Amino acid sequence: MAVAATAFIVQGETRFDVPPGTLSDALIDLSRQADLRLLVSSGLVRGANSSGLQGTFSAEEALIALLDDTGLEGRITESGVIVITETKTADRETDEMNMKKASLTGGASLMALLIGTTATAQDDNGDYGDEDVIVVIGTAGAAGTDRQDASFAVTTIPTDSIERFQPQSTADLFRQIPGVWVESSGGVAGANIFVRGLPSGGDAPFVTLAINGGPIYGASTLSFFEQSSIFRTDFTIEQVEGLRGGPSSVFGAGQPGLTVNFNLKEGGDTTEGTARYTYSDFGGHRVDGVVSGPITDSLTYMVGGYIRGSDGLRDTEFQSEEGYQITGHLVKDLGRGELSGYIRATDDHGQWVLPQALNTGNDAGTFAQLGDATRRRTIQVGPNGETQEFDFANGRGWDGVVAGSRFSYELTDTFTVRNVLTYTNGDADTFGFVPSGAAIPVSDLSAQIGGPVATAGGEVLGAGDFVQTYGHWVVQKEIDALTNDFSGNLSLGGHDITVGAYVQDFSSDDTWFLGNPIPVHNTANGDLLDAAITPADIAAAGGDAGFSFGLASEGDAQNFALYAADSWQVTEALRIDGGIRREWFDLDYVLDTGPGYADGTVDLDTSVDGEEWAWTLAGNYTFTPEWSAFARYSNGFLFPHFDEIREGAFSVDDVKQMEGGIKYSGEFLNLYATAFYNTNDAFASNVGSTVANAAFETEALGIEIDGTVKLDAFQMRFNATFQDAEITASTTASQVGNRVQRQPESQFRIEPSYTFGTGPVETIVYGAATFVGDRFGDLDNTVELEGYEKVDAGVIFQHESGAFVQVFADNLTDSDGITEGDPRNPAAPNGRPIFGRSVNFTVGVNF
Repeated sequence: MAVAATAFIVQGETRFDVPPGTLSDALIDLSRQADLRLLVSSGLVRGANSSGLQGTFSAEEALIALLDDTGLEGRITESGVIVITETKTADRETDEMNMKKASLTGGASLMALLIGTTATAQDDNGDYGDEDVIVVIGTAGAAGTDRQDASFAVTTIPTDSIERFQPQSTADLFRQIPGVWVESSGGVAGANIFVRGLPSGGDAPFVTLAINGGPIYGASTLSFFEQSSIFRTDFTIEQVEGLRGGPSSVFGAGQPGLTVNFNLKEGGDTTEGTARYTYSDFGGHRVDGVVSGPITDSLTYMVGGYIRGSDGLRDTEFQSEEGYQITGHLVKDLGRGELSGYIRATDDHGQWVLPQALNTGNDAGTFAQLGDATRRRTIQVGPNGETQEFDFANGRGWDGVVAGSRFSYELTDTFTVRNVLTYTNGDADTFGFVPSGAAIPVSDLSAQIGGPVATAGGEVLGAGDFVQTYGHWVVQKEIDALTNDFSGNLSLGGHDITVGAYVQDFSSDDTWFLGNPIPVHNTANGDLLDAAITPADIAAAGGDAGFSFGLASEGDAQNFALYAADSWQVTEALRIDGGIRREWFDLDYVLDTGPGYADGTVDLDTSVDGEEWAWTLAGNYTFTPEWSAFARYSNGFLFPHFDEIREGAFSVDDVKQMEGGIKYSGEFLNLYATAFYNTNDAFASNVGSTVANAAFETEALGIEIDGTVKLDAFQMRFNATFQDAEITASTTASQVGNRVQRQPESQFRIEPSYTFGTGPVETIVYGAATFVGDRFGDLDNTVELEGYEKVDAGVIFQHESGAFVQVFADNLTDSDGITEGDPRNPAAPNGRPIFGRSVNFTVGVNF
């Protein structure tokens, strides 16, 4: 377990009043009253009782007295964290001497109850593999629980992983979560994310993102929007939690698929931080920094962020990748509770990378059609001939703010209230240069027009060159969301009962100008063709003429839910968890469409409402402190969003899920294996596609594996997913029995690392290998996408002074793996490859 290690020094003596009860409760009371930071494995204290403690003692004396005759001892790690372990000697005088060797400093009241083998602080050798961590997601009111004791499948990603693998987008980080397939080849925003075989036509309809336990938006997906598009990873993140299925259909946003929570760093008792500069071999520059520490004895701060810029690995001839982000986080210790607040301001965008022609010989890893010749376009935006020039250097991005707060307070020893508030506001715009149909040889176009083919710049193209229709797409999307989750928790007689209310109001105001086709020379940064050549000529020669469509819309929705849950410790080994949610939904939507722009006539003005039940029941059985198992059934749903209403899809997606898993946490191995089965009633929609929408049902059966091997200096994280997902019913009868589109039946990832020291310098050599199976690019299973492998590697040299140097190679072997075909025209020989090889060089200092 990697923790923020803070030693403590106790001045004088303290009056303690620790009532009799369980040993775990006694240790919590002790930590609060002494203002100490403690770490203990709950496997050691489960079932143990304490006679309590009253009187005036030093902190050392109080801790020794509390542990007397328990078979446990307090130990100080090399990093200065007090941990509770089994007693290895009966010599109490030796124990007391060891305790008094500790350097103890005042700190915030915190006790992490962890299951498994003895928890240790993060070693200086870069250990990032210990999985025994506290998770917030999947718990009522974001109260938190330890991962080993959770009756659901959750993966944790520490900040070290972000530092090592420098993900090119937030979604790229999710490939470390089993059960999740990520098409993150679209750039910094606009990924397609699939979960456990649940169907999708694109974006991420079964994925919700949260910060400090608070969901950032009300709909997981809208057209040209998925929630990872408005979140950027940086070093202000302490830990990432990825929960599949489980109790999230009842808690939070009620997401039955994947919920990813990002916990922000908090300040400690001393000022510390990091600063780093990264140069990429394609001309990229990025500066990151974060600093945290105390303001007063009970108030801490963290502030950090980044600024970046480049032309992109897919070079557009101009700076298409740029932005900044800054985050501030305050935490106030209230004695019997805590209040925190954060604000995260982002203005960041990158090129929207789209499927490219795969039959033209262009470099799959670096090709970009967009360039100086196609960067700007004047487009008609109104029915009376109004026009506007757009700069497509703006790409796809997020210019907005996410802010939130968390509050928890123990009103009595058994009753706690909690509140999680999140507010999001900003622009999630998309400016893309989008292919339409296949690229065709110049010889075919020349035969069609009866003469040579030239570009707007006067270049006469050869017969073996290629041309293609592209379109300038503009999507302006202003989003707003306010979420509040209030709950009360009562611990009584083995029951941990929570009742809560969840409220969310969210909106999206859109303006679209789609299509706007124009013929181009299909080469990197290719020029427009001569004005005499039209998209219709391209179509007549075997390509596509494109289309034009526009809209203006306003959508507003409100969700209100009541939920209740109980965690019942039936015996020392058996715990039963259950929860139920009743949610009400109300949506208003106004739509004006037209031929490339809104024509001024309202086409749809509607209100939709509904109400649904969700529930879950699980059992968790602990065989030993190292071994446990769980089984769970959940019934959840997704209400329709604005764009589904526009497409005429008013149905509620119903998701039923069974899952069961085993968990092992030992000295050398952490292993989590989960089997799942789910069924879904869904609606597939591809905006602008030549394929008709289809209503269909699916079922998926699979296994997820997630673990870490630790052998001294060698460590290896690994995850794997094996699944069989198929269509069981469809309005297109020929699709029944087909595999769910765009998801592999198998994928596997390993992340080995080895740490060694030479004098004052510590070296960490690490890497990752990802293996992806075959997929189908369409529901008809006519377009097969071959599997691929991707290898990453890096090395970090860390000086004892805190200075470090890092070199990281992404896609070391320059794999051309295809993540998806052409979602708008599966018959076209287009596809979106992963990014080619790139190398990042980083220098920095930790202080």
